[in-house]
Formats: sequence, C-alpha cells, structure tokens
Amino acid sequence: MQIIELLTPAYEAAWLPWAVQYFFLIGIACTAALTAAGLALFIRPDSPNWRLMPAVMIVLLTSAIAAPVSLLADLHQPGRFWHFYAYFTPWSWMSIGAYLLPVFVLLVIGFCSVWWLGYLTVMRVLAVLLMISAISILVYTGSEVMAVRSRPLWNTVFLPINFALTGWLAAMGAVLLVTRWLSGGLSATPVHLIRRLGLLAVTLLVMSALVWAVRGMTGGEPSYTAALRLYELFPVWRISLLGSLLAGLAIFVLVVRHARFLLRPGYSSLVAVMMLATAWIFRWIIFMSVQGVPKYGAGLYIYQMPWGGDGLMGMLGVLGLCVALISIALFLLERFPGHARCDARLA
Repeated sequence: MQIIELLTPAYEAAWLPWAVQYFFLIGIACTAALTAAGLALFIRPDSPNWRLMPAVMIVLLTSAIAAPVSLLADLHQPGRFWHFYAYFTPWSWMSIGAYLLPVFVLLVIGFCSVWWLGYLTVMRVLAVLLMISAISILVYTGSEVMAVRSRPLWNTVFLPINFALTGWLAAMGAVLLVTRWLSGGLSATPVHLIRRLGLLAVTLLVMSALVWAVRGMTGGEPSYTAALRLYELFPVWRISLLGSLLAGLAIFVLVVRHARFLLRPGYSSLVAVMMLATAWIFRWIIFMSVQGVPKYGAGLYIYQMPWGGDGLMGMLGVLGLCVALISIALFLLERFPGHARCDARLA
C-alpha cells in the first residue's frame, strides 16, 4: 500500500481584519447617509420623524470619519496610498474609490454642518449629492471584492447587495443605540420609524437570500454551488450558515414586535447589538473565512488572528475611536444645540 501525503501551503491573508472594520463602517456610513438624505428630502422639520435626525447624523459623521482610518491602516504602506493618485488606473475599483471616498467624506461633513446651521434649502441640495455619492461608494466597495473571479463566493452580484443591506441593518442598530444617550432618550425618538426601517432591511435580506438560493438551484449562481460544497465538507461552515439563519430569525422576531418594546432600554440595546454584530460577522465570514478556502487544493487554511495592531488591538482601537467620536458629538450637540433652534425656526 502506498501512502500519498498532500500538503497545503499556508499563505498570508491578503485582507486583514482592518478590511473587515473598513467595510463594516463604510457600509454604515453609506446607508446612514441615504437615510439622512431621505429624511431631509421627504420629511418636514415639524414632523415627529424629524427627531430621528440627530441620532442619524451622529452615526453618519462617526462612521464616515472612522472608516477611512481603517482603510489607511489596511494599506500599511503610505506609498500605496500615494500611488492611487500618482498612477490612476481607471480599470481598478480601488483606484476609482480613492477619488470617490474623499468626496463622500467632504459631503458628509458639509451635510452635517448645514443641518446644524439650519439651512434647509442647502441641506436638500446636498442631500441629493450625498445620495449619489453614497450609492457610488456602495458600488465601489462591493465591486472591488466582486471583481475577484477566482473566488466564486466573492464573484457574485449578491455580494454588494448584501453588503448594502447588512450595512443598513447595522446603521439602524447604531442609531437605536445612540438615541439612548441623546436628550430625552428613547421616548423622544420615533422608535417606530427605526423599527420599520430595520424590519425592511431584514425583509430585503431574506428576499435576497431566497433569490440567491433559487438561482443557485437552477444553475445560474456559482457562488451557491461553492457555498453548498463548503457546507457539505466542513463543519465550521455549517455552523456559520446555521448561525446566520438563526441570527436573522432572531432579529426579525425581536424587531417585528410592537414599537413599545424598543422603548425599554435593555430590549433596545439587545436589538441594536444584534443588528451590529450580525453585519460585522457577515463581513468577517466574507473576508477572513473565505480567504481560508484554498483556490486550488483541499482542506482549509488555518487563520490565527494576531493580538497586535493587525488583529485584536487594531479592532479594539477602531471601536475606541468610534466611542470617542460619538461621545464628542453628543457633548457638542448638548452644549451647542444649534440644530434645535434652527429646526424650530424652519418648522
């Protein structure tokens, strides 16, 4: 009997945990921008739903500032950042994104500023530009991962769609969490609107998953075939899939209940954390777990997250940055509530 030993070489991960943080935060920023722009265009300042704007603005500004920090950390070398501008390559989504991202951040800062100053007409003009910019970022971030044809789990149109929908789910969770610390707390916020938007995000995610599965069963979606193979061969992927289904069901059950339940601090915090955690774990699976699947060969690569700046400490640092930015924004809004006086005047 001859024994043949198969060895699978270990490769360094191309996407580090910094990428997970970036795609998580930029997804929140873009969907929060679309939500804020929608409020500015279709909700009157004297409407009760307008009271959602402060929480949305804090989430929008915080994520839009913190996301590029994670991206720069993922680039590692300053030269890579400079090359995007010195050597523009229009066929590269990363190169295109290097121009789209600063525009988006500047529009976010301008939009938040005119909201605080109370210039409603200017705010509505910027809202249109912000919506276009947010959509362009969602397209670029999804496309730069989808462009990798060698990985079927990435090379699918459902990837940018699910990035956007899970980002929106996380944005609603972040808004729900921030409202607790605003003046008046949950009782002064239209939690029914947060509930409806969160429920819409979950429903669209379920619809996306069903369409993806149907297309896969009919042979029109290679990513479904690849996912089914991983589910059959590796227990860890079975756990991931079943965990995702249970998390989605749990969020749906929690959100579908009457809005009065969200007025309870403990209940609202649970819902918010589950929304945020689900979106973050989805990105961790997409980036870190998928990279553990060899493009050629058998088995899985074993990834051990480092404790330093490229791993756990880096992620904690980004979390600390977000907490600090939210704290500063809350302090400034309480100390200098320009938007409150302006909103009253606009009404």
